[in-house]
Parts: sequence; structure tokens; C-alpha cells
Amino acid sequence: MTNQTINPEEVSQFDQIADQWWNETGPFKALHQLNPSRLQFIKDHIIRRFKADPLSPQPLKGLKVLDVGCGGGILCEPLARLGAKVTGIDASPRAIEVAKHHATESNLEIDYQMTTVEELPAQTFDIVCALEIVEHVDHPDQFIKSCASLASKQGLFFVSTFNQTALSYLQGIVAAEYVLRMVPRGTHNWKQFIKPATLAHWLQDCEFHFTDLKGFHYNPFYRFSSSQQPWSLSESLAVNYIGCAQFRC
Repeated sequence: MTNQTINPEEVSQFDQIADQWWNETGPFKALHQLNPSRLQFIKDHIIRRFKADPLSPQPLKGLKVLDVGCGGGILCEPLARLGAKVTGIDASPRAIEVAKHHATESNLEIDYQMTTVEELPAQTFDIVCALEIVEHVDHPDQFIKSCASLASKQGLFFVSTFNQTALSYLQGIVAAEYVLRMVPRGTHNWKQFIKPATLAHWLQDCEFHFTDLKGFHYNPFYRFSSSQQPWSLSESLAVNYIGCAQFRC
């Protein structure tokens, strides 16, 4: 995110609440609840792609992972625990401070950098993640291109965002921000939501293609059962979704 794609207002907004990144009942509550589902999706695809041992406590050992827009590190830390060599970057200086502090407290070695995907020195990663960030940048097509350029031709690129549908407006903004107050008001702008077909087209321009797409389903009744989780993977892409992409050979 150089001056071409960085959105200063978005960065400032997240900077103001950066000290709440690890508060699981705070403004990032929804991300904490969503994290297990997106982590499982990522882990499963990495294990298949790199033929890792699914029974190993560290199936990602030796793999280089880049998390773009890492925030306070809520995805970086579990990936590091799974054995990956993780680099997390974010344009928010306060988020990076929080991420570094929490990683130290958790005794995890994660390379956090306050930088942007375009400014990161040329290198390649086995896995690149850009989760819940594409809808917060300017010129998202350029942003996707920059992210994809850092993934190796044998690697995987994971991206998640909101679909641009009437249902995503009702659930992702009206319900999440105004009714249930799962995220602060003004967090999302429906005009910046991205249809899966549009994202697939941008990836095609980078010689990548989706190998899998899954949506997320929110269960508002999870509180009434100890066995149920707030979020689960779904075949419906109508609201928010996550995709796994790889280089088109």
C-alpha cells in the first residue's frame, strides 16, 4: 500500500482502536470469532498443497508466510504456533506495536514490520494472506497484484472479503454495525465490497486462479449451545467469503 493503494482514513480509524486488538469482547470481537474458521480453511489447504502431516503439531514447519494487513497479529500467532515462519505487515504503526508486544508475551518469533505490501523488499513466500483488508484499500486491483507478486509459483494466496450483495449490506453493515454492534459503526463501506467474479478476474490478470471458495455463515444462536461456534464455513458466498488461489501453470 504505497500512495497508490493506501487509504489514510482507514489506517487512522484502525490506529484509534489498535490497543483493543487482543480484547476478545472489544471492537475486534467478530474477527476473533471468525478466526478459527478461516484458520482451518487455510491450514487444510496448506497441508494438501505441501503434503504436510495433518497429525503433526506443527504441520506448517519451514514454510514462509506473509500476512498482509496483519493488525494486532490474531492470524499470525496461530500460524506461528503451527510452525510457520511468519512475517506480518501493516500500515498502522500502533497495530504493529501491539502485535510485537503480544508476540513477545506469547514467546513467539514473528517478524512484524510497519510497512506496505508495495514497499516490502522483493522476495517470495510460500503462503500470502490478505484477509479482511482488500475492502479497506484504494485501487484494490493493484493491491491484489502486489500481494500475488510475493507468492511463489508453487505457493498459495489466501484472500477474504465481503461480497457486494444486498444481503452483505444487511448483514455486514446494518446488522453487524447497527443492530448487533459486532464491529464499530463506519468500519465498512458497501461500495468497497468485492464480488467473487471481480476478484477472480484480478487474480487471472496475475496468472492466479481460485482453487476453492467458501463463504462464512454466522449462527446468532451459538450462545445457547456450548458445542456451537459463532462462525462456520458455508457454500454460500452471499455475505463474506474466503478463497484459496494458486499460480496457473
